[in-house]
Amino acid sequence: MAARPAAARRSADGASAEHPSGDARFKMIDRTLKRFQYQQDALIEVLHTAQESFGYLSEDLMIYVAQQLKLPMSWVYGVATFYHFFTLEPQGEHSCTICMGTACYVKRAAEIVAKLQDEYGIEPGETTPDGKFSVAAARCLGSCGLAPVIVLDGEVMGRLSPDEVLDQVKERLASKKPQSVPA
Repeated sequence: MAARPAAARRSADGASAEHPSGDARFKMIDRTLKRFQYQQDALIEVLHTAQESFGYLSEDLMIYVAQQLKLPMSWVYGVATFYHFFTLEPQGEHSCTICMGTACYVKRAAEIVAKLQDEYGIEPGETTPDGKFSVAAARCLGSCGLAPVIVLDGEVMGRLSPDEVLDQVKERLASKKPQSVPA
């Protein structure tokens, strides 16, 4: 009896032993899809899993999710672009999100953005060419009492001046500490 190829092998529940693409990260997405029984209202949860697995939501990944949930691609794209948590571009090893809500703006958030732009040559929504650092702006992070608020590698920091933020970013970039993964 000849051995079957890996893609043809089946587990006890009938699922492929490995994902047809060969990329094991899809297995996490498939588990989430199965856990939510491929229900369309699980879209946000599936997108969260996809982003955790791949780091961002590529067009191919959104097409895969749309096909699995039997949703139009426009719906998946609309959800992915509506929520601030999702990103459609690869992110840097380190990231900084600056709150631009009213309280933070009044407390110099725009100056923090300008300081980071001057230092790293990138605008919110961009990543440095070396892939080390990404900057994002958020409408509100819900921590107005700490204004201005930033989230640096998943850590919320408040009441920092533009120079203090730059120092914190430089310190992170100099260290080998990996980026935190949002919960």
